[in-house]
Amino acid sequence: MRQVTKDNLTEAVLARLKDVKDPRFKEIVTSLIRHVHAFADEVKLTEEEWFTAIRFLTAVGQKCDDKRQEFILLSDVLGLSMRVVEINHPMPEGATESTVLGPFFVHGAPEFPFGADMTRGATVQGEPTWVSGKVMAVDGKPIAGATIDVWQAKADGVYDIQDPAAEFELRGRVKTDAEGRYAFRTYKPKFYGVPTDGPVGDLLRKMERHPMRPAHMHAIVSAPGYRQVITHVFVDGDPYLDSDAVFAVKDSLVAKYRKVDSADEAKRLGMPAPFLRLDWDFRLAPEAGVKARQTISAADAAVR
Repeated sequence: MRQVTKDNLTEAVLARLKDVKDPRFKEIVTSLIRHVHAFADEVKLTEEEWFTAIRFLTAVGQKCDDKRQEFILLSDVLGLSMRVVEINHPMPEGATESTVLGPFFVHGAPEFPFGADMTRGATVQGEPTWVSGKVMAVDGKPIAGATIDVWQAKADGVYDIQDPAAEFELRGRVKTDAEGRYAFRTYKPKFYGVPTDGPVGDLLRKMERHPMRPAHMHAIVSAPGYRQVITHVFVDGDPYLDSDAVFAVKDSLVAKYRKVDSADEAKRLGMPAPFLRLDWDFRLAPEAGVKARQTISAADAAVR
């Protein structure tokens, strides 16, 4: 087609895909082209506005490095990350629900034994917290040897990979015992703001939105024969539960932290008195018959 017009341009572009052999690629790119063209028509996009968008996306890419993924942050604050999670990882009733991975996951976190202290060497002190519970199947059967990969922001609201002085702080992997139990010592999570020193921060300010995330602990829970779940455990009563910047809160993932004043219980667990206690169980769905799995891919590893 030589003579393109506003009325035939979209179809002219789509016609160039006629020789594409990958059907899924063709489906995705076709839909993308149609939606992008329709978007430009709907808002009557000006050239100046389009170049502003190009400069913004360029800046997002330039902000990425081996420790920061601004595109994931952009996806998170636009709700796209949670949209993809909801499409791909619906969980059956009784199973722990999925949420976003977030931009601060790190491969190779150290493995800790049952009851280990993950606060050792912490650069910032927080409220001592004992976390324990079980990993179970949806029918309540305990799962031995399950792996729980946990990470959270430091007590100052900054993740270890954002701080050159911190390494693998409040981050590690634990396994369940023969009865499906796990336990470790950490600090109570605190709410924090997503990074706002880049283009995504500029976008949030333009949208007149706050950058805050409610306090939470991240967890990836996996076991042979079960679906891996990427999830959060949020703190009950947090002021940002209803306005999470990345839209990841689910009622089933909000947990109560209980204050323990008992000196005897503190001594038994090797904790100071008083301390906080979180009792939290994870429930996994069986893998059989499930095609979609929420996993950490090699591409994820390459950008974190």
